[in-house]
Amino acid sequence: MGKRRNITLEDYIEETTTNIREDRAIAKSLLMEAISDMKLTDSARRELGPIAAKYVENLQRSNEQLVKLTALLQKQRSQQFGLSADDKEQLYDLLNEDQEDDGG
Repeated sequence: MGKRRNITLEDYIEETTTNIREDRAIAKSLLMEAISDMKLTDSARRELGPIAAKYVENLQRSNEQLVKLTALLQKQRSQQFGLSADDKEQLYDLLNEDQEDDGG
């Protein structure tokens, strides 16, 4: 097993997103098959119902993963383009100086 070198955050995000999408596609396909089979007989419905519920749980978890990933990306971008606490303090001081100079 080879070591991964020079993997960036973007690489991990892309891999994670790809894995989530692939897992969702598989779970959705299996869920659709289970639903189709459950229509055949009552016994199939009893047997496949709990399995179908697990597929739905898997889809819900992948939604949560996407939400968390999106929140992390948003946080990173807001920090990247936003003002730091020091920047805000300096800006506030500059604004106050300007108001004092204007007689405000």
